[in-house]
Amino acid sequence: MMDTLHGWLDQALIWIESLGYWGIIIGLAIEVIPSEIVLGYAGYLVYKGNVSFTAAVICGVIGAILQQWLLYAIGRYGGRPFLDKFGKYLHLKPKHVDIAEKWFEKYGPMIVFTGRFVPVMRQVVSIPAGMARMNLSKFTWLTVLASIPWSILFVWLGKKLGDNWEDIKGEAAQYVQPIILVAIALLIAYFLYQYLRKRGKSI
Repeated sequence: MMDTLHGWLDQALIWIESLGYWGIIIGLAIEVIPSEIVLGYAGYLVYKGNVSFTAAVICGVIGAILQQWLLYAIGRYGGRPFLDKFGKYLHLKPKHVDIAEKWFEKYGPMIVFTGRFVPVMRQVVSIPAGMARMNLSKFTWLTVLASIPWSILFVWLGKKLGDNWEDIKGEAAQYVQPIILVAIALLIAYFLYQYLRKRGKSI
């Protein structure tokens, strides 16, 4: 089974490489392969000289935006009935969507930015944003601001690791864990700010 999955992954990455920049964008937009793998492989292509670092990062951001627009649209136009019926085909577990909804209700639009750095939430946070009919321009800008450092980090790591780029998850842990802590701290700070603001206090 593992050999089959590994073989499928190899074929998918070869396909991405054959399409160059478009492969990075499409690979991230549909995210059949986790974004960390696609971006790490993009970094490997930078290492090989097939693509430029800057263009790889830009393509990473574009691909992320397209994916999040799709999830936003699912939330806005399909809502919970669509997710209950078709969510399993998109690998969207109801419990993860429930958590994302609660986070969005508690923290508001800020979760669209900080949630990008938290495992699982990164994939589903756009759905409650769509269900809440969050302003699309604001949603897009927050997505862009979060996608830029994420793309830079993993493309850089892929380039740094070179032929060993497949070790990217282990290498990334030392960077991702502090980022998650900062994201959580920002959420708490934003929540406190909103709480004090509603009570008519200033910070």
